Amino acid sequence: MSFYSWHKPAFDELVRRADRLPHALLIRGASGIGKRAFATALARGLLCEKPLSTLVACGHCVACHWFDEGSHPDFRLLQPEADQEVGEEESSETDKKKKKDISVAQIRQLPHFINISSHRSGPKIIIIQPAEAMNVNAANALLKNLEEPPENTFFLLVTHRPQMLAATIRSRCQQIPLPMPTKEESLSWLEGVGVKNVAVALAQAGGAPLLAQEMDNEAHWALRAQFLQALSASPFDPLGLAEKMANESIAQLVGWLQRWTYDVSQVCFSIEPRYNPDFKEILNKLSTSVRGLEMLRFHRELVRFQRVINHPLNPRLLLESFFLRYAQLVRKKN
Repeated sequence: MSFYSWHKPAFDELVRRADRLPHALLIRGASGIGKRAFATALARGLLCEKPLSTLVACGHCVACHWFDEGSHPDFRLLQPEADQEVGEEESSETDKKKKKDISVAQIRQLPHFINISSHRSGPKIIIIQPAEAMNVNAANALLKNLEEPPENTFFLLVTHRPQMLAATIRSRCQQIPLPMPTKEESLSWLEGVGVKNVAVALAQAGGAPLLAQEMDNEAHWALRAQFLQALSASPFDPLGLAEKMANESIAQLVGWLQRWTYDVSQVCFSIEPRYNPDFKEILNKLSTSVRGLEMLRFHRELVRFQRVINHPLNPRLLLESFFLRYAQLVRKKN
């Protein structure tokens, strides 16, 4: 896997100082811009035995073949178990929550890996993705490895929420900020991979092209249209909408509601909608019957809620509470 074209300047900068590459890099940036691909390309280049140029893998040597097959003995990828292929269903809600974390048990396997001799007389690479998924115990266990790593060992931590990492972790890593691609770069790339409705998809993804690509299916767009039409209906039926959407992803629904409330508040202040340009006419009409500041406050509450969106105690009741609050805001001005 190679990195995306919009990250070439950042990769070239690493190439320029490849002879003094730090042992720990914190690769950070917005979600959906290709951080994982960047880290993977770097790991592949470091492990390649016949690189085309500095840090650029040849793709043909034994090391590259092993890496591509996921079997290189000097490489480890640590990620939540939920992101790995599993053959059995989870037995409980507690198990599901745990599988969204990078556990201390996973981190405790690292000393054995990094302290034995390299199989190919080269470097050892560990990618931790996403780094913010480490629980407190896992992060504490990682610290010693970051403080005293064996020679020629590299840790690549990938995150879109660096503020969620302990300061002690961040201070032991050199940060590599990856920029968002320009709108023109994103639109060109999305068109190249065959995404439909590229402008709306990119707007919905907040400018992140990989997130926009994930939306490229008819079921996604049909459900979004049903949801937004219900939000803009007069009168709005909060309990009815909660019942209809009870079996859908709460993270997706709250994400749509978050972007919708942002656009409503902005249109109230004569600002163009950012996330839902295809609903501009409906947003303009709705903005005449709501208070912009109140809607913006509600939007900020939804943003704060995103931190715990994956662990709601009762998704149905949660949706009802959000929709009832929204219903109070969608009313004629006094």
